[in-house]
Amino acid sequence: MLCHLHISNFAIVRALEIDWASGMSTITGETGAGKSIAIDALSLCFGERADASVVRPGADKADVVATFDISKLSAAKDWLQQQDLLMGNECIVRRVVSAEGRSRGYINGVQVPAQQLKLLGQYLLAIHGQHAHQLLQKADYQRQLVDAFTAQPELLQQTKQSYRYWQQLQQEYAELQQSQQQRDAQRQLLEYQVAELDQFAPQAEEFSQLETEHSRLSHGNTLLSQSQQCLQQLYDGDEQTIYRALSQVSQQVEQLVQLDPALADVQQMLNDALMQTEEASRELRRYADKVELDPERLQWIDERLGLWLNLSRKHQVSYEGLPALHEQLSQQLAELTHCDSRLSELALGITQAEKIYQAAAANLTAARTQAAAELGALISANMHELSMANARFAINIQSQSLAQASANGLDLVSFDVSTNPGQPLQALSKVASGGELSRISLAIQVILADKITTPTLIFDEVDVGISGPVAAGVGRLLRQLGQSTQIICVTHLPQVASQGHQQLFVEKYTDGQATETRMRQLTDEERIQEIARLLAGENISANALANARELLCAPIPKQSQDTEFSVS
Repeated sequence: MLCHLHISNFAIVRALEIDWASGMSTITGETGAGKSIAIDALSLCFGERADASVVRPGADKADVVATFDISKLSAAKDWLQQQDLLMGNECIVRRVVSAEGRSRGYINGVQVPAQQLKLLGQYLLAIHGQHAHQLLQKADYQRQLVDAFTAQPELLQQTKQSYRYWQQLQQEYAELQQSQQQRDAQRQLLEYQVAELDQFAPQAEEFSQLETEHSRLSHGNTLLSQSQQCLQQLYDGDEQTIYRALSQVSQQVEQLVQLDPALADVQQMLNDALMQTEEASRELRRYADKVELDPERLQWIDERLGLWLNLSRKHQVSYEGLPALHEQLSQQLAELTHCDSRLSELALGITQAEKIYQAAAANLTAARTQAAAELGALISANMHELSMANARFAINIQSQSLAQASANGLDLVSFDVSTNPGQPLQALSKVASGGELSRISLAIQVILADKITTPTLIFDEVDVGISGPVAAGVGRLLRQLGQSTQIICVTHLPQVASQGHQQLFVEKYTDGQATETRMRQLTDEERIQEIARLLAGENISANALANARELLCAPIPKQSQDTEFSVS
Protein backbone atom coordinates (compact mmCIF):
# COMPACT_ATOMS: atom_id res chain seq x y z
CA MET A 1 0.00 0.00 0.00
CA LEU A 2 0.98 3.64 -0.45
CA CYS A 3 2.50 4.93 2.79
CA HIS A 4 4.01 8.32 2.02
CA LEU A 5 4.13 10.86 -0.80
CA HIS A 6 6.62 13.69 -1.13
CA ILE A 7 6.15 16.37 -3.81
CA SER A 8 8.51 19.26 -4.43
CA ASN A 9 8.21 22.08 -7.00
CA PHE A 10 5.59 20.20 -9.03
CA ALA A 11 3.28 22.48 -11.05
CA ILE A 12 2.12 25.09 -8.49
CA VAL A 13 3.20 22.96 -5.54
CA ARG A 14 6.25 24.11 -3.64
CA ALA A 15 6.37 21.33 -1.03
CA LEU A 16 3.99 18.55 0.00
CA GLU A 17 4.25 15.66 2.44
CA ILE A 18 1.38 13.19 2.90
CA ASP A 19 1.16 10.07 5.05
CA TRP A 20 -1.50 7.65 3.81
CA ALA A 21 -3.51 5.15 5.87
CA SER A 22 -5.18 1.88 4.95
CA GLY A 23 -8.89 1.62 4.21
CA MET A 24 -10.77 4.36 2.35
CA SER A 25 -9.38 7.89 2.33
CA THR A 26 -11.51 10.69 0.85
CA ILE A 27 -10.14 14.03 -0.33
CA THR A 28 -12.42 17.06 -0.46
CA GLY A 29 -11.97 20.78 -0.92
CA GLU A 30 -13.14 23.73 -2.92
CA THR A 31 -12.92 23.71 -6.69
CA GLY A 32 -9.41 24.75 -7.78
CA ALA A 33 -7.84 24.01 -4.41
CA GLY A 34 -5.68 21.25 -5.88
CA LYS A 35 -7.51 18.09 -4.79
CA SER A 36 -6.04 16.06 -7.70
CA ILE A 37 -2.46 17.30 -7.40
CA ALA A 38 -1.35 14.18 -5.52
CA ILE A 39 -2.87 11.94 -8.18
CA ASP A 40 -1.15 13.89 -10.96
CA ALA A 41 2.15 13.57 -9.11
CA LEU A 42 1.71 9.81 -8.69
CA SER A 43 0.96 9.49 -12.41
CA LEU A 44 4.23 11.30 -13.15
CA CYS A 45 6.04 9.11 -10.65
CA PHE A 46 4.98 5.99 -12.54
CA GLY A 47 6.16 6.93 -15.98
CA GLU A 48 3.67 9.41 -17.42
CA ARG A 49 5.11 11.75 -20.04
CA ALA A 50 7.04 14.62 -18.46
CA ASP A 51 8.16 17.98 -19.83
CA ALA A 52 9.40 21.29 -18.49
CA SER A 53 5.82 22.54 -17.90
CA VAL A 54 5.47 20.35 -14.76
CA VAL A 55 8.31 22.23 -13.02
CA ARG A 56 7.15 25.10 -10.80
CA PRO A 57 8.19 28.47 -12.28
CA GLY A 58 11.52 29.59 -10.84
CA ALA A 59 12.55 26.11 -9.67
CA ASP A 60 15.36 24.07 -11.21
CA LYS A 61 13.53 20.73 -10.97
CA ALA A 62 10.36 18.94 -9.87
CA ASP A 63 10.75 15.98 -7.51
CA VAL A 64 8.16 13.32 -6.61
CA VAL A 65 8.87 10.43 -4.20
CA ALA A 66 6.34 7.71 -3.34
CA THR A 67 6.98 5.11 -0.62
CA PHE A 68 5.13 1.78 -0.56
CA ASP A 69 4.87 -1.05 1.95
CA ILE A 70 5.28 -4.22 -0.13
CA SER A 71 5.55 -6.73 2.72
CA LYS A 72 2.36 -8.48 1.52
CA LEU A 73 2.81 -7.87 -2.22
CA SER A 74 4.48 -11.01 -3.52
CA ALA A 75 3.99 -10.05 -7.20
CA ALA A 76 5.73 -6.70 -6.70
CA LYS A 77 8.53 -8.38 -4.76
CA ASP A 78 9.02 -10.98 -7.47
CA TRP A 79 9.24 -8.29 -10.15
CA LEU A 80 11.72 -6.23 -8.12
CA GLN A 81 13.77 -9.37 -7.43
CA GLN A 82 13.94 -10.17 -11.15
CA GLN A 83 15.18 -6.64 -11.84
CA ASP A 84 17.72 -6.76 -8.95
CA LEU A 85 15.88 -3.84 -7.32
CA LEU A 86 14.43 -5.49 -4.20
CA MET A 87 15.37 -3.86 -0.87
CA GLY A 88 13.35 -5.43 1.95
CA ASN A 89 9.66 -4.69 2.48
CA GLU A 90 9.78 -1.06 1.37
CA CYS A 91 9.79 0.27 -2.20
CA ILE A 92 10.68 3.88 -2.95
CA VAL A 93 9.80 5.25 -6.40
CA ARG A 94 11.13 8.64 -7.49
CA ARG A 95 10.80 10.84 -10.57
CA VAL A 96 12.83 14.01 -11.15
CA VAL A 97 12.12 16.46 -13.99
CA SER A 98 14.56 19.28 -14.73
CA ALA A 99 13.57 22.78 -15.84
CA GLU A 100 14.96 21.86 -19.28
CA GLY A 101 12.47 18.99 -19.56
CA ARG A 102 14.86 16.08 -18.93
CA SER A 103 13.56 13.43 -16.54
CA ARG A 104 15.10 10.66 -14.47
CA GLY A 105 13.35 7.77 -12.73
CA TYR A 106 14.56 5.80 -9.71
CA ILE A 107 13.44 2.60 -7.99
CA ASN A 108 15.03 2.08 -4.57
CA GLY A 109 17.77 4.55 -5.50
CA VAL A 110 18.66 2.89 -8.81
CA GLN A 111 18.10 4.93 -11.97
CA VAL A 112 15.70 3.20 -14.38
CA PRO A 113 13.92 4.12 -17.64
CA ALA A 114 10.32 5.38 -17.56
CA GLN A 115 9.11 2.08 -19.00
CA GLN A 116 10.24 0.23 -15.88
CA LEU A 117 8.35 2.73 -13.72
CA LYS A 118 5.20 1.88 -15.69
CA LEU A 119 5.80 -1.85 -15.33
CA LEU A 120 6.24 -1.53 -11.57
CA GLY A 121 3.18 0.69 -11.29
CA GLN A 122 0.81 -2.09 -12.35
CA TYR A 123 1.82 -4.02 -9.21
CA LEU A 124 1.37 -1.07 -6.83
CA LEU A 125 -1.60 1.11 -7.82
CA ALA A 126 -4.32 1.79 -10.38
CA ILE A 127 -5.73 5.24 -11.11
CA HIS A 128 -9.33 5.55 -12.27
CA GLY A 129 -10.12 8.97 -13.70
CA GLN A 130 -13.45 10.55 -14.53
CA HIS A 131 -13.53 8.80 -17.91
CA ALA A 132 -12.05 5.42 -16.92
CA HIS A 133 -15.51 3.83 -17.13
CA GLN A 134 -15.38 4.30 -20.89
CA LEU A 135 -13.14 1.22 -21.02
CA LEU A 136 -16.25 -0.78 -20.22
CA GLN A 137 -17.43 -0.26 -23.79
CA LYS A 138 -14.41 -2.10 -25.22
CA ALA A 139 -14.82 -5.81 -25.90
CA ASP A 140 -11.24 -6.65 -24.90
CA TYR A 141 -11.67 -4.98 -21.50
CA GLN A 142 -14.97 -6.80 -20.95
CA ARG A 143 -13.25 -10.12 -21.66
CA GLN A 144 -10.42 -9.24 -19.25
CA LEU A 145 -12.93 -8.53 -16.46
CA VAL A 146 -14.62 -11.90 -16.99
CA ASP A 147 -11.21 -13.63 -16.96
CA ALA A 148 -10.30 -11.85 -13.72
CA PHE A 149 -13.50 -13.09 -12.12
CA THR A 150 -12.97 -16.59 -13.55
CA ALA A 151 -9.71 -16.69 -11.58
CA GLN A 152 -8.24 -19.53 -13.64
CA PRO A 153 -5.23 -17.90 -15.34
CA GLU A 154 -3.77 -21.31 -16.21
CA LEU A 155 -6.63 -21.90 -18.69
CA LEU A 156 -5.90 -18.64 -20.48
CA GLN A 157 -2.19 -19.38 -20.47
CA GLN A 158 -2.74 -22.84 -21.97
CA THR A 159 -4.94 -21.34 -24.68
CA LYS A 160 -2.37 -18.68 -25.51
CA GLN A 161 0.49 -21.17 -25.69
CA SER A 162 -1.42 -23.64 -27.86
CA TYR A 163 -2.56 -20.81 -30.14
CA ARG A 164 0.98 -19.47 -30.60
CA TYR A 165 2.29 -22.96 -31.42
CA TRP A 166 -0.56 -23.59 -33.86
CA GLN A 167 0.06 -20.25 -35.60
CA GLN A 168 3.80 -20.90 -35.73
CA LEU A 169 3.24 -24.20 -37.57
CA GLN A 170 0.74 -22.58 -39.94
CA GLN A 171 3.14 -19.77 -40.77
CA GLU A 172 5.98 -22.19 -41.50
CA TYR A 173 3.68 -24.32 -43.67
CA ALA A 174 2.45 -21.26 -45.61
CA GLU A 175 6.00 -20.07 -46.25
CA LEU A 176 7.10 -23.50 -47.50
CA GLN A 177 4.01 -23.90 -49.64
CA GLN A 178 4.39 -20.42 -51.13
CA SER A 179 7.89 -21.29 -52.36
CA GLN A 180 6.87 -24.78 -53.55
CA GLN A 181 6.89 -23.96 -57.29
CA GLN A 182 10.24 -22.23 -57.05
CA ARG A 183 11.66 -25.19 -55.10
CA ASP A 184 10.36 -27.65 -57.68
CA ALA A 185 12.18 -25.86 -60.51
CA GLN A 186 15.33 -25.54 -58.41
CA ARG A 187 15.19 -29.20 -57.42
CA GLN A 188 14.92 -30.34 -61.08
CA LEU A 189 18.03 -28.36 -61.94
CA LEU A 190 19.88 -29.64 -58.87
CA GLU A 191 18.92 -33.24 -59.57
CA TYR A 192 20.44 -32.96 -63.07
CA GLN A 193 23.58 -31.19 -61.82
CA VAL A 194 24.14 -33.55 -58.90
CA ALA A 195 23.55 -36.64 -61.07
CA GLU A 196 26.11 -35.39 -63.57
CA LEU A 197 28.65 -34.68 -60.83
CA ASP A 198 27.86 -37.97 -59.08
CA GLN A 199 28.72 -39.80 -62.30
CA PHE A 200 31.92 -37.81 -62.70
CA ALA A 201 32.75 -38.12 -58.93
CA PRO A 202 35.50 -35.48 -58.63
CA GLN A 203 37.84 -36.03 -55.69
CA ALA A 204 39.89 -33.50 -53.78
CA GLU A 205 43.50 -33.17 -55.07
CA GLU A 206 42.62 -35.45 -58.01
CA PHE A 207 43.09 -32.79 -60.68
CA SER A 208 46.67 -31.97 -59.70
CA GLN A 209 47.50 -35.67 -59.46
CA LEU A 210 46.10 -36.30 -62.94
CA GLU A 211 48.10 -33.42 -64.35
CA THR A 212 51.30 -34.86 -62.90
CA GLU A 213 50.56 -38.35 -64.21
CA HIS A 214 49.60 -36.97 -67.63
CA SER A 215 52.88 -35.13 -67.92
CA ARG A 216 54.81 -38.30 -67.01
CA LEU A 217 52.97 -40.56 -69.47
CA SER A 218 53.03 -38.10 -72.36
CA HIS A 219 56.85 -37.79 -72.04
CA GLY A 220 57.52 -41.47 -71.33
CA ASN A 221 59.84 -42.12 -74.28
CA THR A 222 61.96 -39.07 -73.52
CA LEU A 223 62.19 -39.93 -69.83
CA LEU A 224 63.21 -43.53 -70.56
CA SER A 225 65.83 -42.82 -73.23
CA GLN A 226 67.47 -39.89 -71.49
CA SER A 227 67.56 -41.59 -68.10
CA GLN A 228 69.28 -44.61 -69.70
CA GLN A 229 71.73 -42.29 -71.50
CA CYS A 230 72.58 -40.58 -68.21
CA LEU A 231 73.11 -43.96 -66.60
CA GLN A 232 75.56 -44.93 -69.38
CA GLN A 233 77.55 -41.74 -68.85
CA LEU A 234 77.60 -42.12 -65.10
CA TYR A 235 78.29 -45.79 -64.57
CA ASP A 236 77.22 -48.42 -67.11
CA GLY A 237 79.04 -47.31 -70.24
CA ASP A 238 81.73 -49.48 -71.84
CA GLU A 239 83.94 -46.51 -72.45
CA GLN A 240 85.21 -43.97 -69.95
CA THR A 241 82.42 -43.11 -67.45
CA ILE A 242 82.18 -40.43 -64.80
CA TYR A 243 82.49 -43.05 -62.10
CA ARG A 244 85.71 -44.50 -63.62
CA ALA A 245 87.21 -41.04 -64.05
CA LEU A 246 86.47 -40.16 -60.41
CA SER A 247 88.00 -43.47 -59.30
CA GLN A 248 91.21 -42.74 -61.17
CA VAL A 249 91.47 -39.23 -59.72
CA SER A 250 90.76 -40.58 -56.25
CA GLN A 251 93.58 -43.13 -56.55
CA GLN A 252 96.08 -40.45 -57.68
CA VAL A 253 95.14 -38.12 -54.80
CA GLU A 254 95.47 -41.01 -52.37
CA GLN A 255 99.09 -41.39 -53.43
CA LEU A 256 99.68 -37.66 -53.04
CA VAL A 257 98.29 -37.71 -49.50
CA GLN A 258 101.14 -39.94 -48.51
CA LEU A 259 103.46 -37.18 -49.67
CA ASP A 260 101.36 -34.34 -48.16
CA PRO A 261 98.61 -35.06 -45.62
CA ALA A 262 97.12 -31.62 -46.37
CA LEU A 263 95.34 -33.30 -49.34
CA ALA A 264 93.41 -35.67 -47.04
CA ASP A 265 90.25 -33.54 -47.18
CA VAL A 266 90.36 -33.57 -50.98
CA GLN A 267 90.64 -37.34 -50.96
CA GLN A 268 87.57 -37.56 -48.62
CA MET A 269 85.50 -35.35 -50.91
CA LEU A 270 86.39 -37.51 -53.92
CA ASN A 271 85.40 -40.65 -52.01
CA ASP A 272 82.05 -39.01 -51.11
CA ALA A 273 81.57 -38.07 -54.76
CA LEU A 274 82.19 -41.68 -55.78
CA MET A 275 79.53 -42.91 -53.34
CA GLN A 276 77.02 -40.25 -54.47
CA THR A 277 77.68 -41.14 -58.13
CA GLU A 278 77.17 -44.83 -57.41
CA GLU A 279 73.89 -44.10 -55.50
CA ALA A 280 72.65 -41.82 -58.29
CA SER A 281 73.32 -44.57 -60.79
CA ARG A 282 71.27 -47.06 -58.80
CA GLU A 283 68.35 -44.60 -58.55
CA LEU A 284 68.47 -43.90 -62.30
CA ARG A 285 68.44 -47.64 -63.01
CA ARG A 286 65.45 -48.18 -60.77
CA TYR A 287 63.63 -45.21 -62.35
CA ALA A 288 64.30 -46.46 -65.90
CA ASP A 289 63.01 -49.87 -64.98
CA LYS A 290 59.70 -48.34 -63.75
CA VAL A 291 59.04 -45.98 -66.66
CA GLU A 292 55.79 -47.16 -68.30
CA LEU A 293 54.67 -46.51 -71.83
CA ASP A 294 50.81 -46.86 -71.41
CA PRO A 295 48.91 -45.21 -74.29
CA GLU A 296 45.52 -46.41 -72.98
CA ARG A 297 46.09 -44.87 -69.55
CA LEU A 298 47.28 -41.67 -71.19
CA GLN A 299 44.12 -41.51 -73.33
CA TRP A 300 41.88 -42.07 -70.25
CA ILE A 301 43.65 -39.27 -68.37
CA ASP A 302 43.25 -36.96 -71.37
CA GLU A 303 39.51 -37.63 -71.42
CA ARG A 304 39.19 -37.27 -67.64
CA LEU A 305 41.00 -33.93 -67.66
CA GLY A 306 38.86 -32.76 -70.57
CA LEU A 307 35.66 -33.55 -68.67
CA TRP A 308 37.05 -31.84 -65.57
CA LEU A 309 37.80 -28.67 -67.54
CA ASN A 310 34.37 -28.70 -69.23
CA LEU A 311 32.50 -29.11 -65.92
CA SER A 312 34.56 -26.37 -64.29
CA ARG A 313 33.71 -23.96 -67.10
CA LYS A 314 30.06 -25.02 -67.06
CA HIS A 315 29.68 -24.30 -63.32
CA GLN A 316 32.04 -21.31 -63.42
CA VAL A 317 34.36 -22.58 -60.71
CA SER A 318 38.09 -23.25 -60.62
CA TYR A 319 39.37 -26.76 -61.35
CA GLU A 320 40.19 -27.26 -57.69
CA GLY A 321 36.73 -25.99 -56.61
CA LEU A 322 34.71 -28.64 -58.47
CA PRO A 323 34.65 -31.24 -55.60
CA ALA A 324 33.48 -28.57 -53.11
CA LEU A 325 30.74 -27.48 -55.54
CA HIS A 326 29.61 -31.11 -55.87
CA GLU A 327 29.24 -31.36 -52.11
CA GLN A 328 27.42 -28.00 -51.89
CA LEU A 329 24.87 -28.88 -54.59
CA SER A 330 24.26 -32.28 -53.00
CA GLN A 331 23.54 -30.59 -49.68
CA GLN A 332 21.13 -28.10 -51.31
CA LEU A 333 19.26 -30.95 -52.99
CA ALA A 334 18.99 -32.77 -49.65
CA GLU A 335 17.58 -29.62 -48.02
CA LEU A 336 14.96 -29.22 -50.75
CA THR A 337 13.97 -32.84 -50.40
CA HIS A 338 13.70 -32.30 -46.63
CA CYS A 339 11.34 -29.34 -47.25
CA ASP A 340 8.91 -31.64 -49.00
CA SER A 341 8.95 -34.11 -46.14
CA ARG A 342 8.68 -31.18 -43.71
CA LEU A 343 5.47 -30.08 -45.45
CA SER A 344 3.95 -33.46 -44.73
CA GLU A 345 5.09 -33.29 -41.10
CA LEU A 346 3.69 -29.77 -40.74
CA ALA A 347 0.31 -30.74 -42.19
CA LEU A 348 -0.02 -33.47 -39.56
CA GLY A 349 1.35 -31.19 -36.83
CA ILE A 350 -1.10 -28.40 -37.71
CA THR A 351 -4.04 -30.78 -37.42
CA GLN A 352 -2.86 -31.96 -34.00
CA ALA A 353 -2.07 -28.40 -32.79
CA GLU A 354 -5.53 -27.26 -33.92
CA LYS A 355 -7.17 -29.98 -31.84
CA ILE A 356 -5.08 -29.06 -28.79
CA TYR A 357 -6.02 -25.39 -29.21
CA GLN A 358 -9.71 -26.20 -29.61
CA ALA A 359 -9.65 -28.32 -26.44
CA ALA A 360 -7.92 -25.54 -24.46
CA ALA A 361 -10.32 -22.91 -25.86
CA ALA A 362 -13.32 -25.11 -25.01
CA ASN A 363 -12.14 -25.42 -21.39
CA LEU A 364 -11.68 -21.65 -21.25
CA THR A 365 -15.16 -21.10 -22.73
CA ALA A 366 -16.73 -23.38 -20.12
CA ALA A 367 -15.00 -21.52 -17.28
CA ARG A 368 -15.96 -18.14 -18.73
CA THR A 369 -19.59 -19.18 -19.22
CA GLN A 370 -19.91 -20.27 -15.61
CA ALA A 371 -18.17 -17.14 -14.33
CA ALA A 372 -20.22 -14.87 -16.62
CA ALA A 373 -23.51 -16.11 -15.19
CA GLU A 374 -22.34 -15.54 -11.62
CA LEU A 375 -20.71 -12.18 -12.32
CA GLY A 376 -23.74 -10.92 -14.26
CA ALA A 377 -26.03 -11.71 -11.33
CA LEU A 378 -23.72 -9.96 -8.84
CA ILE A 379 -23.43 -6.85 -11.04
CA SER A 380 -27.22 -6.71 -11.38
CA ALA A 381 -27.58 -6.85 -7.58
CA ASN A 382 -25.04 -4.06 -7.08
CA MET A 383 -26.71 -1.94 -9.76
CA HIS A 384 -29.94 -2.18 -7.77
CA GLU A 385 -28.10 -0.72 -4.77
CA LEU A 386 -26.99 2.18 -6.99
CA SER A 387 -30.58 3.28 -7.73
CA MET A 388 -30.92 1.18 -10.88
CA ALA A 389 -33.69 -0.95 -9.40
CA ASN A 390 -35.12 -2.06 -12.73
CA ALA A 391 -31.79 -2.69 -14.43
CA ARG A 392 -30.76 -6.09 -15.67
CA PHE A 393 -27.18 -7.05 -16.52
CA ALA A 394 -25.98 -10.12 -18.38
CA ILE A 395 -22.70 -11.26 -19.88
CA ASN A 396 -23.06 -12.99 -23.22
CA ILE A 397 -20.36 -15.50 -24.19
CA GLN A 398 -20.57 -16.32 -27.89
CA SER A 399 -18.20 -18.91 -29.35
CA GLN A 400 -16.82 -18.04 -32.76
CA SER A 401 -15.48 -20.19 -35.57
CA LEU A 402 -11.82 -21.10 -35.93
CA ALA A 403 -11.52 -18.33 -38.53
CA GLN A 404 -11.87 -15.82 -35.66
CA ALA A 405 -9.53 -17.70 -33.31
CA SER A 406 -7.11 -15.68 -31.20
CA ALA A 407 -4.69 -16.18 -28.35
CA ASN A 408 -7.56 -15.32 -25.99
CA GLY A 409 -9.74 -18.16 -27.24
CA LEU A 410 -12.83 -18.40 -29.43
CA ASP A 411 -15.13 -16.30 -27.27
CA LEU A 412 -16.75 -12.99 -28.08
CA VAL A 413 -17.64 -11.42 -24.70
CA SER A 414 -20.41 -8.85 -24.61
CA PHE A 415 -21.75 -6.92 -21.62
CA ASP A 416 -25.50 -6.49 -22.15
CA VAL A 417 -27.77 -4.29 -20.08
CA SER A 418 -31.37 -3.21 -19.82
CA THR A 419 -31.92 -0.08 -17.73
CA ASN A 420 -35.70 0.25 -18.01
CA PRO A 421 -38.59 -2.22 -17.59
CA GLY A 422 -39.68 -3.83 -20.81
CA GLN A 423 -36.46 -3.08 -22.64
CA PRO A 424 -34.55 -6.04 -24.03
CA LEU A 425 -30.91 -6.62 -23.15
CA GLN A 426 -28.64 -4.70 -25.52
CA ALA A 427 -24.93 -4.04 -25.78
CA LEU A 428 -23.68 -1.84 -22.95
CA SER A 429 -22.17 0.71 -25.36
CA LYS A 430 -25.56 1.32 -27.02
CA VAL A 431 -27.87 1.91 -24.09
CA ALA A 432 -25.90 3.01 -21.00
CA SER A 433 -25.36 6.70 -20.25
CA GLY A 434 -22.16 8.09 -18.78
CA GLY A 435 -23.57 8.06 -15.26
CA GLU A 436 -24.83 4.51 -15.64
CA LEU A 437 -21.45 3.40 -16.97
CA SER A 438 -19.78 4.94 -13.91
CA ARG A 439 -22.07 3.01 -11.57
CA ILE A 440 -21.65 -0.25 -13.44
CA SER A 441 -17.87 0.21 -13.44
CA LEU A 442 -17.86 0.82 -9.70
CA ALA A 443 -20.08 -2.23 -9.11
CA ILE A 444 -17.63 -4.39 -11.03
CA GLN A 445 -14.65 -3.00 -9.11
CA VAL A 446 -16.29 -3.93 -5.81
CA ILE A 447 -17.15 -7.45 -6.98
CA LEU A 448 -13.63 -8.04 -8.26
CA ALA A 449 -11.99 -6.61 -5.13
CA ASP A 450 -10.97 -10.03 -3.80
CA LYS A 451 -9.32 -10.82 -7.12
CA ILE A 452 -7.60 -7.46 -7.62
CA THR A 453 -3.85 -7.77 -7.13
CA THR A 454 -3.27 -3.99 -7.18
CA PRO A 455 -3.14 -2.94 -3.50
CA THR A 456 -4.05 0.74 -4.02
CA LEU A 457 -6.99 2.04 -6.08
CA ILE A 458 -7.28 5.77 -6.72
CA PHE A 459 -10.57 7.28 -7.90
CA ASP A 460 -10.40 10.82 -9.24
CA GLU A 461 -13.98 12.19 -9.12
CA VAL A 462 -15.48 9.07 -10.67
CA ASP A 463 -18.76 10.14 -9.04
CA VAL A 464 -19.24 13.14 -11.35
CA GLY A 465 -22.79 13.33 -12.66
CA ILE A 466 -24.51 11.46 -9.82
CA SER A 467 -26.20 12.61 -6.63
CA GLY A 468 -28.72 11.72 -3.95
CA PRO A 469 -29.40 8.02 -3.29
CA VAL A 470 -27.03 7.02 -6.09
CA ALA A 471 -24.20 8.91 -4.43
CA ALA A 472 -24.96 7.19 -1.13
CA GLY A 473 -24.78 3.80 -2.84
CA VAL A 474 -21.47 4.74 -4.46
CA GLY A 475 -20.09 5.75 -1.08
CA ARG A 476 -21.15 2.47 0.52
CA LEU A 477 -19.60 0.43 -2.27
CA LEU A 478 -16.31 2.35 -2.09
CA ARG A 479 -16.18 1.82 1.67
CA GLN A 480 -16.86 -1.88 1.14
CA LEU A 481 -14.01 -1.96 -1.40
CA GLY A 482 -11.78 -0.23 1.16
CA GLN A 483 -12.10 -3.20 3.52
CA SER A 484 -9.79 -5.25 1.28
CA THR A 485 -7.96 -2.58 -0.75
CA GLN A 486 -6.48 0.83 -0.01
CA ILE A 487 -8.84 3.39 -1.58
CA ILE A 488 -8.00 7.03 -2.24
CA CYS A 489 -11.00 8.96 -3.57
CA VAL A 490 -11.18 12.58 -4.67
CA THR A 491 -14.84 13.58 -4.43
CA HIS A 492 -17.24 16.51 -4.24
CA LEU A 493 -20.15 14.45 -2.92
CA PRO A 494 -20.95 14.46 0.83
CA GLN A 495 -22.50 10.97 0.56
CA VAL A 496 -19.15 9.61 -0.69
CA ALA A 497 -16.86 11.73 1.51
CA SER A 498 -18.71 10.65 4.67
CA GLN A 499 -18.02 6.97 3.97
CA GLY A 500 -14.23 7.35 4.20
CA HIS A 501 -12.37 5.76 7.07
CA GLN A 502 -10.47 9.05 7.10
CA GLN A 503 -10.99 12.36 5.32
CA LEU A 504 -8.38 14.82 4.05
CA PHE A 505 -9.23 18.44 3.33
CA VAL A 506 -7.48 20.62 0.77
CA GLU A 507 -7.64 24.39 1.16
CA LYS A 508 -5.89 27.26 -0.58
CA TYR A 509 -5.06 30.68 0.86
CA THR A 510 -2.88 33.66 0.00
CA ASP A 511 -1.09 36.42 1.86
CA GLY A 512 -1.17 38.71 -1.17
CA GLN A 513 2.28 37.71 -2.33
CA ALA A 514 2.17 33.94 -2.45
CA THR A 515 -0.52 31.29 -2.60
CA GLU A 516 -0.34 28.20 -0.47
CA THR A 517 -2.40 25.06 -0.14
CA ARG A 518 -2.68 22.93 2.97
CA MET A 519 -3.92 19.39 3.31
CA ARG A 520 -4.89 18.16 6.71
CA GLN A 521 -6.80 15.28 8.18
CA LEU A 522 -10.11 16.32 9.64
CA THR A 523 -11.25 15.59 13.16
CA ASP A 524 -14.76 14.26 13.77
CA GLU A 525 -16.14 17.78 14.36
CA GLU A 526 -14.30 19.18 11.35
CA ARG A 527 -15.71 16.41 9.19
CA ILE A 528 -19.23 17.45 10.22
CA GLN A 529 -18.47 21.03 9.13
CA GLU A 530 -16.96 19.90 5.82
CA ILE A 531 -19.80 17.48 5.02
CA ALA A 532 -22.27 20.25 5.84
CA ARG A 533 -20.42 22.59 3.46
CA LEU A 534 -20.65 20.00 0.71
CA LEU A 535 -24.39 19.67 1.42
CA ALA A 536 -25.32 23.33 1.70
CA GLY A 537 -22.50 25.42 0.32
CA GLU A 538 -20.93 28.32 2.18
CA ASN A 539 -24.06 29.17 4.22
CA ILE A 540 -24.14 26.23 6.59
CA SER A 541 -27.51 25.85 8.33
CA ALA A 542 -28.51 23.85 11.37
CA ASN A 543 -30.31 21.42 9.07
CA ALA A 544 -27.12 20.93 7.02
CA LEU A 545 -25.17 20.19 10.20
CA ALA A 546 -27.83 17.73 11.29
CA ASN A 547 -27.73 16.03 7.91
CA ALA A 548 -23.95 15.87 8.09
CA ARG A 549 -24.09 14.23 11.53
CA GLU A 550 -26.58 11.71 10.17
CA LEU A 551 -24.28 10.84 7.26
CA LEU A 552 -21.40 10.38 9.70
CA CYS A 553 -23.36 8.36 12.24
CA ALA A 554 -21.35 5.24 11.48
CA PRO A 555 -18.22 5.07 13.70
CA ILE A 556 -15.12 6.22 11.85
CA PRO A 557 -11.62 5.41 13.18
CA LYS A 558 -9.57 8.35 14.35
CA GLN A 559 -6.04 8.89 13.09
CA SER A 560 -3.09 9.96 15.16
CA GLN A 561 -2.25 13.33 13.65
CA ASP A 562 -2.79 15.80 10.81
CA THR A 563 -0.74 15.74 7.68
CA GLU A 564 0.17 19.13 6.27
CA PHE A 565 1.89 20.48 3.18
CA SER A 566 2.33 23.92 1.70
CA VAL A 567 2.19 25.19 -1.85
CA SER A 568 3.41 28.46 -3.26
